[in-house]
Amino acid sequence: MDRDIAVILFEKMVGGELRQIEERPWSMNMVAALEHANYLVVQGKEYEAVEGRLNVDTGKLELLLVPMHG
Repeated sequence: MDRDIAVILFEKMVGGELRQIEERPWSMNMVAALEHANYLVVQGKEYEAVEGRLNVDTGKLELLLVPMHG
């Protein structure tokens, strides 16, 4: 059985503040894919995943993303 985990995506803004992009359930296969993928496309915008944190208090995986400019 494939279980889901809640993932919260945060964008690190130019000034250093954090903006929550979204929160949604991810399958464990998607979480495992982070071992091979450093870039994510969210709402049509590309980001680099620079850091992840498992918040055991909330049971959620939090990812810090930096927008790619190109």
